[in-house]
Amino acid sequence: MALKMDNMGIVVEDLGTVIDFFRELGLELEGQGVIEGEWAGAVTGLGDQRVEVAMMRTPDGQGRLELSRFLEPQVVADHRTAPVNALGYLRVMFSVDDLDDTLERLARHGAQLVSSEIVNYEGVYRLCYVRGPEGILLGLAQPLGGS
Repeated sequence: MALKMDNMGIVVEDLGTVIDFFRELGLELEGQGVIEGEWAGAVTGLGDQRVEVAMMRTPDGQGRLELSRFLEPQVVADHRTAPVNALGYLRVMFSVDDLDDTLERLARHGAQLVSSEIVNYEGVYRLCYVRGPEGILLGLAQPLGGS
């Protein structure tokens, strides 16, 4: 039985740009450093590796993103621009207080709506998908009033 989800990992090329993007969304930088050594390669199965890692956390402390930039070995695949019906990682969904304000702030960091439409899901949420730096796909949901 899983006790809780600790974090989700995203591999990026430009760690600084992606950190700034998630800071704009409201995440906080928890720590940053280089991970290397025999133990690291044993966990991932990549052998000798050097990875620059930044851990970001949500303001409530309940969710974390591990952003990784591989220094060694080099990245071997890129699926950042895959459509939303592709197998594998889809997106990370964040709940936001003000969707319009969030979209305006993230646009300054290159975020673009996947569709031209923000949808109202049964009067419960306003929802959209955006692509941020490096094609990172995010879902954004603004809870609407009522129960």
